[in-house]
Amino acid sequence: MNKADSERLGSALDQMGLVPSLSKDDADIIVLNTCVVRQNAEDKAVGTLTSLKPSKELNPDKVIALMGCMVGPNTSALEKRFPYVDVFMAPQQYDPLIDYLGEKLQIDTAGCVGPLTAAPAISTYIPIIHGCDKFCSFCIIPYRRGRETSRNVEEIVHETEMLVKRGVKEITLLGQNVDSYGHDLAGNVNLSNLLFAVNEVAGLERIRFLTSHPNDMEDSIIEAVNGLDKVCENINLPFQAGDNEILRTMRRGYTNEEYRRLIDKIRQKVANVSISTDLIVGFCGETDQQFSNTLEMVKDVKFDKVHSAAYSTREGTIASRKMVDDVDETVKKERLQIINDEQEKIVAGINAELKGEIQEILVEGRKKGKWFGRNRNDKLVFFDSENIKSGQMIDVKINETSPWYLEGSIHSEPEK
Repeated sequence: MNKADSERLGSALDQMGLVPSLSKDDADIIVLNTCVVRQNAEDKAVGTLTSLKPSKELNPDKVIALMGCMVGPNTSALEKRFPYVDVFMAPQQYDPLIDYLGEKLQIDTAGCVGPLTAAPAISTYIPIIHGCDKFCSFCIIPYRRGRETSRNVEEIVHETEMLVKRGVKEITLLGQNVDSYGHDLAGNVNLSNLLFAVNEVAGLERIRFLTSHPNDMEDSIIEAVNGLDKVCENINLPFQAGDNEILRTMRRGYTNEEYRRLIDKIRQKVANVSISTDLIVGFCGETDQQFSNTLEMVKDVKFDKVHSAAYSTREGTIASRKMVDDVDETVKKERLQIINDEQEKIVAGINAELKGEIQEILVEGRKKGKWFGRNRNDKLVFFDSENIKSGQMIDVKINETSPWYLEGSIHSEPEK
C-alpha cells in the first residue's frame, strides 16, 4: 500500500516538473513515507527523520515532508517533536505537499494527483479499499489509516485501462483487507464483482490481490480466482497464530479449525493454487504449546510463502492497553528461527516439484545480468535470452530450484 502511495505522489511531483534525485543530500525535496505496522519500522522512520535535521539546518529552503501511517489525524505532537518538518501527510492525503510546493514554487497544481502519468512498471499496484474495520488487538492500522472505504468499480476499471495503455501488464489490487471490498458501496458489490470487471480490460495479462482476511474470503471470490483467466492462482491469507486462545486474544474472529477448512475449500476449488500467509510468534502470553500449534499449522498447510514476525508492542493498540508483552525476546527470536527454518524446507520441497516443468512467465526486467519474471503462482524465475523484452509472456522450462527462486531456459520463442 505504501509503495502505491509513493508511486502516486511521485507521479504528481513529475507533473509539477520535478525530477528524482539520486541522493537525499542533493535533493531539494525529501519525502519520507512511513510504515508503523511494527515498532522497529517506526523506530527506523524516526531515526531516518532525525538524521535529516542537520541538512535542513544547513539548507533551510530544503523541503522535508513526512507521510504514511506515522502521521495520524492529529499532527500536533509530531510538529512539536520534529519542528524542522515542513509538511505532514496522512495516508492517501497528498494535497498538503502539493499545495505547499505550489505556493513555494508558484506552480499551478490543479489535477496533479490523479491517475499515474509517469511510465509505470510492467507490474504495478492499485489500491481499491483504504483502512481497516477489524481492530485486531496487535494492529495499529485502523487507528492510522482509518475505517474501510472502497473506491467504486468504474473508477478502478478506468485506472486499469489507463495503466494498460502505458504498458502495464499486471496489476495487484490492494487493501488492508482486500476481500472486504465493496461492503460500503451501494448495491451488492464485492471483490468478485470487481475481479470480473477488471478481467475484461483488453491488454491486461494478469490480476492479483492482497491482503485477504479469512472471515471475508467469500465463495464467490474463490470461484472468481478459479474461473477468470487473468486472475492468478495465488492467495495471501494470513492466519497469524495456530492456537485458538491466542487467536481469541488477537481478536481474529476464527479458529484453527475454521482456517484449515477454508484452506481445504480453496484447494478443492482452485487447481494449482499457491497460498502465502502472515504469522506472529511471541504474542502476549504465548506458551511453548501454543507456539507448537502455530508450527504445526505451518507444517500441515505447507504454504508457498510465510511472512513471519516476532510480536512487538504498538502503543495505541488494544494489546498495548490490556495485555502484557511477557514473552522473552530471546524466546521470540528462537521461535521465529524455528518457523523460518521449517518454512525453508517446505518451500524447497514445493519448488523442487517444478523442476522440468514449463511455466508461463511475465518478463519484468533484468537483474544481475539475467532476465527475471514470475509465474502465476508468484514464483520468481531467472533465465537467459537475447530475444525478449520486458512485458512479454514467455514459456520457461525450470532447470534448477531453490527455496527463494527458480532458474530456467526459454522453452518457446515469445510472440512478436
